[in-house]
Amino acid sequence: MASPAEHGSSAGGGPWEPGTRLTLRRPDDWHVHLRDGALLQAVVGHTARPFARAIVMPNLRPPITTAAMGAAYRQRILSALRQGAGEAAAAAFTPLMTAYLTESIDPDELERGHSEGVFTAAKLYPAGATTNSDAGVRDLAHIPRVLERMERIGMPLLIHGEVTDPAVDIFDREAVFIERHLQPLLQRHPGLKVVLEHITTAEAAAFVAEGPSTLAATITPHHLHINRNALFQGGLRPDFYCLPVAKRELHRQALRRAATSGSPKFFLGTDSAPHERHAKESACGCAGIYNAPYAIESYAQVFGEEGALEQLEGFASEYGPRFYGLPLNQGQITLERRALDPDGPGLPAVLELPNGSGTPTRLVPFHAGDQLEWALVEA
Repeated sequence: MASPAEHGSSAGGGPWEPGTRLTLRRPDDWHVHLRDGALLQAVVGHTARPFARAIVMPNLRPPITTAAMGAAYRQRILSALRQGAGEAAAAAFTPLMTAYLTESIDPDELERGHSEGVFTAAKLYPAGATTNSDAGVRDLAHIPRVLERMERIGMPLLIHGEVTDPAVDIFDREAVFIERHLQPLLQRHPGLKVVLEHITTAEAAAFVAEGPSTLAATITPHHLHINRNALFQGGLRPDFYCLPVAKRELHRQALRRAATSGSPKFFLGTDSAPHERHAKESACGCAGIYNAPYAIESYAQVFGEEGALEQLEGFASEYGPRFYGLPLNQGQITLERRALDPDGPGLPAVLELPNGSGTPTRLVPFHAGDQLEWALVEA
């Protein structure tokens, strides 16, 4: 899965010779889809291996809208991890649950879930914007009491920032959302903590960088590696289809500058979103890239190519918890730089993952067939 453009400077030379190791404070994933049932059991271990905590997205069927549903889903996540990786893995991983905002959600229920430690944040999906978003919000004007309550109790609002207006080009939907909806939202609720999730454009990076301290953004590994050309290399490539879609090269470069800048307003959120082969390769293929198996290695590749490995720990392990008001993790992970061999094997083309059913789940990981310079060796 080679990137469609040159990435910039190399991490080679200096102290980063093959065999050298990079130790980081244990990171967190501030945006992940773990799904449910057999798929949950298949994928949760990949997230829990490097990450101590993860903000888990609530777009299940039915969506997670009550504290009881959030608590039950958290238990299913830990049970699946326990069955697949053991008690120690489950004890070392904390799923941070989110509520799915609908136009009928009860602000009292949201506050109760937050005060009881079930809901860390709430997720805003514009209705129809992405997978399982049909129950989302059609208009922010329909949920003023919810937003006022979240602002008062200090509960972060996580936003999938795209308009769903069919008259707006799909490549412009993030920039239009910022202008039409996000900017007025921040003016109406200056105390509300907002995370603009999985940003994809130079406009979003600039808006967050210049915005108030209550505004931050997550950046995925795939939006740092690919631009929209990847969707069409050698044919239609469904494994590179995600929402928001990858944009032009100038936007990818802007995201790389933002991620490696050392600004605490940008932090790690993989948006890892697994779909089985029949769901990706179908008449209406699902949006989502499964990057969890090699996520931290993928980020390290980018930071190395940008000559900014000294900024990786802040991006991966410090800025997110500080924005959320959570303690930094105490553990560590270690990455080792590998020598790339043009004739050597790449990462697996397909992963066959046990899921408790007897028939493995088949998923194509991000970077399938490629080599990465960094490998996770201790976690």
